[in-house]
Amino acid sequence: MQALQLFGDRDLRLTEVEAPAAPGPGEVRIRIRAVGLNFIDVWGFRGMAFAKRKMPLIVGAEAAGVVESVGPDVTALAPGDRVVPYGAMTCGQCRACREGRDNLCEDVSGVMGFHIDGFARELVTMPARLAVKVPDGVSDTDAACAGIAFGTVQHMLFDNARLEPGESVLVHAGGSGIGTAAIRMAKAIGCTVYTTVGDDEKGRKAAELGADHVINYRTERFEGEVRRLTKRKGVDVVFEHVGADTWNGSLLCLKRGGRLVTCGSTSGVSATMNLMQLFQQQYRITGSFGCSLANIAQALDKMALGIRPVVDTVYPLGDFAQGLERLESRKVFGKILVSL
Repeated sequence: MQALQLFGDRDLRLTEVEAPAAPGPGEVRIRIRAVGLNFIDVWGFRGMAFAKRKMPLIVGAEAAGVVESVGPDVTALAPGDRVVPYGAMTCGQCRACREGRDNLCEDVSGVMGFHIDGFARELVTMPARLAVKVPDGVSDTDAACAGIAFGTVQHMLFDNARLEPGESVLVHAGGSGIGTAAIRMAKAIGCTVYTTVGDDEKGRKAAELGADHVINYRTERFEGEVRRLTKRKGVDVVFEHVGADTWNGSLLCLKRGGRLVTCGSTSGVSATMNLMQLFQQQYRITGSFGCSLANIAQALDKMALGIRPVVDTVYPLGDFAQGLERLESRKVFGKILVSL
């Protein structure tokens, strides 16, 4: 079967590899139909793995496909079911896994496509417990945005930030895959959305998605604009995933008792902060990584209700590297997908 393998830093090759074994007890074999690209793919492409891994490595951390066959004792899924496979090989046994906090697994084997072989291949065999069924009315390409992008936003906004209807939220990088999803999810419950973008064209598109206030961070200081627009009151929630470049400005955008949730550090991993500001303003800061299986199911349900991903470009498997380059260039608006 065909697979896309990483042989070294920025060295991706479309290769022929051996097809996976038939599913054993508790397993399913999935034919992959679409793969979503994320910054974790860019980090892996650059060689920033932060952990030991073997090369060549099949890439792809987010996908959707159809169940081709099931192993003994699998009753929740059947051949022909469309599914989203979970993006990490969790143990399923530890307390976190048993409690449905999959992204806090105490014995995870690795992230798919980053530490261990991923989804950019025709077939994959994996535990059935790590496959989430796709509801009717959700396309394969939309479903391929649920495992990381939509699931991450669901976990950030609602599990961690506890965003409530009618609140205000600042969404950084409103043209990114998770930024566009955050705008749509927040607007769906009646929130006032402020967002930052890097150019006026992205600003126009973000406004079309429903953002109430769009700030071009290249021409305006976003923290000053947010404070001006909120009459110095600030917002309830900041959706942060940029990192060092925006960290302190994001804190200045919060109202007293406001919540900041962060899942990324694309502009740098280290920042300084004013501790007196932190405790006097009673900020609540939460780190968020990935999502649970339940979050993926919740994200898919929202897609079925019409909160669809914004798709920038769809590439064939052989052009995966071009998709990564487009994502790395930050010229993207929405999600980049690879179709199989």
